[in-house]
Amino acid sequence: MGTLRIASIAALLFVSTVAAGEDRPALEIPRTTAPPTIDGALDDAAWHGPALSLGEWLTYNPLAGDHLPQKTEVRAAYDDRYLYFAFHCLDPEPARIRSTISRRDNMFGDDWVGLSLDSVGNGQSSYDLFINPAGIQGDVLTTPSAGENSAPDFVWDSAGRRTDEGYDVEVRIPLTTIRFKSGADVRMGVLFWRRVSRLGMSASWPPVPQGQSFLDRHASLLLHDLRRPLTLELTPSATYSLRAERATPTAFGRADSNPDAGLSVKYGLTSSATLEGTINPDFSQVESDAFQVEVNQRFPLYYSEKRPFFMEGMGSFELAGVGGDAVMRTAVDTRHIVDPRWGLKTTGTSGRVGFGVLAAADDAPGLALPGEINPFLGRRQDFTIARTQLSLGRSSYVGALFTDTELGQGHNRVGAADFSIRSGHHTASGTFIATGTQEPSGLGTKDGLGGQATYAFDSKPLLVITQMEHYDRGFQMDTAFLKQVGITQGWTYVAPSFYPDAKAHPWFKRFTPFVFFQYGRDRVQGGDPRLVVPGVRMNFTRQGFLRLDGSFGHEPWVGQTFHTRSARLIGEAQFTGWLHVSGTATIGRSIFYDDVDPYLGKSRTYEVEVGLQPSPRLNQTTTFDRVEFDRLTDGSRVYTVDVLNSKTTFQLDRHFSLRAIVQYDSSQHRILTDTLASWELLPGTVAYAGYGSLIERQGWDGAHFISGPGAYRTSERGLFLKASYVHRF
Repeated sequence: MGTLRIASIAALLFVSTVAAGEDRPALEIPRTTAPPTIDGALDDAAWHGPALSLGEWLTYNPLAGDHLPQKTEVRAAYDDRYLYFAFHCLDPEPARIRSTISRRDNMFGDDWVGLSLDSVGNGQSSYDLFINPAGIQGDVLTTPSAGENSAPDFVWDSAGRRTDEGYDVEVRIPLTTIRFKSGADVRMGVLFWRRVSRLGMSASWPPVPQGQSFLDRHASLLLHDLRRPLTLELTPSATYSLRAERATPTAFGRADSNPDAGLSVKYGLTSSATLEGTINPDFSQVESDAFQVEVNQRFPLYYSEKRPFFMEGMGSFELAGVGGDAVMRTAVDTRHIVDPRWGLKTTGTSGRVGFGVLAAADDAPGLALPGEINPFLGRRQDFTIARTQLSLGRSSYVGALFTDTELGQGHNRVGAADFSIRSGHHTASGTFIATGTQEPSGLGTKDGLGGQATYAFDSKPLLVITQMEHYDRGFQMDTAFLKQVGITQGWTYVAPSFYPDAKAHPWFKRFTPFVFFQYGRDRVQGGDPRLVVPGVRMNFTRQGFLRLDGSFGHEPWVGQTFHTRSARLIGEAQFTGWLHVSGTATIGRSIFYDDVDPYLGKSRTYEVEVGLQPSPRLNQTTTFDRVEFDRLTDGSRVYTVDVLNSKTTFQLDRHFSLRAIVQYDSSQHRILTDTLASWELLPGTVAYAGYGSLIERQGWDGAHFISGPGAYRTSERGLFLKASYVHRF
C-alpha cells in the first residue's frame, strides 16, 4: 500500500511538472546562410533582423523579482554546424562596467551575460555559458543531483567589446559540443541571464522565482532539420617532469626524469551519447591544491578534482542529497583514483533515460612504499561506476548507482537508488545505499546500509530545509567522500527573509534571521550530538554580505560528551572595481581530538582574503588563515597555525598567462613555490611549462634530514612540461 501511495505521488508530481512546462515561452529562431564572424561587433547580416521578442527580465540573485535599469537585447540564429547568439547590453553608466582579461572561469566577479541551454530538452541538465565584456568565458554544467559544476570546460567561441552604450557579445556553439536528439523538429530549452557587478545583482529571462531551478524555467527553443555532426576527437598528449630531492645540506641528489605520452579518444555514439577512452592517460594536475589547516581536524580534508578526464560529465554520476551539511560530500570522488593506467567513460541520454559508465585502473595501491613492504606490490585497483536516471519531468528523476572496486582478494560493491522531485517551491529527495566489502587480504567482510531523506521549501519570504540520514558502522563506499559512519542524525534549517524599502535604503537588499538545529546518535564515539546555530545574514550592494551567528552544542568523542560553543562573523564586499575583501572570525570552545586524552580548549580562527585587480590583466589573491588553541584548564597554548596562500596571475591575452603561487604552512614548516606559463587555445589544445619547489625546515644529523629545528632549505624542486592537441574530424 505504501509503495502504491509513493508511486501515485510521484506520478502526480510528474503530471503537474509536465503540465507546467506546456505554457512556457516558445522561441523559433531563423536558420542563417551567412554565418556571423565572432568578433564582438554586431554588424553581420545574421544580426540585421529584429531582436528576439522576450518578456521582462527580473532579478534572481540575491533578490528575486526586482528590475534592473540595464536592458538587454538578444538575437539568435543557427545553421548545420553551429548555434549563434548575440547580446546587446545597454547600461546607463557604461564607464562603471567591470571587465577583466583573465583565464577561463575567472571572470565571475565581472559584469557578464550568457545563456543556459538544455540541449536535450528533458530538464535534467544544462550547459550554462557566461561571457564578460572582453569575451572571456566561464561555463558550468548543471544537473538536479549535483547542482552547478564548474569543472567541465566546453568547446565554444565568444567575443566581446565595450561600446558607448554598454557592451556587445557574440557566441558560437558547435553542435558537436552539445548533445541533442537529431530530427526534423528539435526542441531545446534556453534561458538568458545577465550580471551587473557593481550592483551585485543578476537577472534572467524567463524570470526565475525564488526557490525554483533554472531547469524549471527554460523557454522552449524550436529548431528544424538538425543533425548532430560526427563527433570524433583524438587528443595526443606529452608530458615531461624532472624532479630532484636534496641529499645533503649543500647538494641535491640525482634528478629523476619522467617523459610520458598518451592518447585520448572521444566518439559520438549517437547525437546524445558519447564514448571516451584513454590509454596511458595524462592525468597530470596543473593547478596546485591550496594549503589548508591540517592540525586537529576530526574529518578528512576535501580537495576538488582538477584532472580533465574526470572533470567532464561527472555531475551525472552524483546521488541526491549529498554535499552541504550532509555526512556524504559526494558519492563519486574521483581523487580516490590516484594513479590511473587507463580510463573509459560513456555518458548520454536516450529519451527520458540518462546513463553513464566510468571504468579505470589505479596503479597507486601496487606502488613500492619507502621503507615498507607492500603486500599488493605490482597490483592495481579496478574501479567500475555505473549510473542511470529516469526523468520524471524537469528537475525530477529517479535513479540508480552501482560502484565496484577490486583489489587483491577484496572488493567493495555498492548499490544505490535515489529520487529527487521538485514541484513549485517544494523539493523532496531520498537515497538508499547498500554496501558489501571484503578486505583485500580476503580475511574480513562487512556490510552496511545508508541513505538520506531531504525536504526543502524555498520561497522569497521563507526557506526551510530538513534532512535525516543514517550510515551503519559497517558501511563502506570506496568511491565516496564520507565524513563518518555509525551515525544517525537529522538537521533542520529555517530562514525567513525580509526586504528593506528599496527607496529608503537602496544599499540594503535583504535581512535574513535563521536557526539551524542538528541532533543524532553517534554509535562510534558513543554519544548524542546536538547543535543549535542561531544567526542573521544580510545582503548589500557591491556584492556585500555579512553573517553573524553563534553555536551551542554537545559533541561526543571517544566516549565523552563535550559542551562546545562559538561566535562567528563572516563578511565580504567588492569595495571598488579593483578591491575585493572577505573575512571570517570565530571564537569559542572546541575539542582537541586526541584518541586517548581529549580535552576542551579555547579556539580562535581568523581568515582574510584580499583580491586585487589593479589592471584588467593583473590579478592578485592573498588568503591568510590563523588558528589558535589554548587548553581550557590552565590557558596554556597548545598550537598556533598560520597558513598563507598567495596567487598572482598576469594574463597577456585570452590564451597566454603567467601564474605564480606561494604557500606557507607554519605547522608543517614548509613553503611551496609554483610558477606556471600557460597557453590555452581551447580546451584540450594547451601547453604548460612550470617550475616548483618545496622549502622545508629540517635538521641534519650528519647522515639524514630529521624533522625539527633547523634551517629552511629547498628539499624538492622540479620542472614540468605538458602539451596536448585536440584534432577533430
